[in-house]
Amino acid sequence: MRTLFYIIAIILLVGWAIGTFVYAVGNLIYIALVLAIVALVLGLARRRNTRRS
Repeated sequence: MRTLFYIIAIILLVGWAIGTFVYAVGNLIYIALVLAIVALVLGLARRRNTRRS
């Protein structure tokens, strides 16, 4: 009976770790999206400045 409790505890711990990781990655995706948009805008601005000079 003791091993059953250990198995349940390990399953819950692994599930919690996976859930925390997925939640953190979900937020990182939004940060990466914002960085990509900023890089795109900066690239377009630099391209227009090089054409003028």
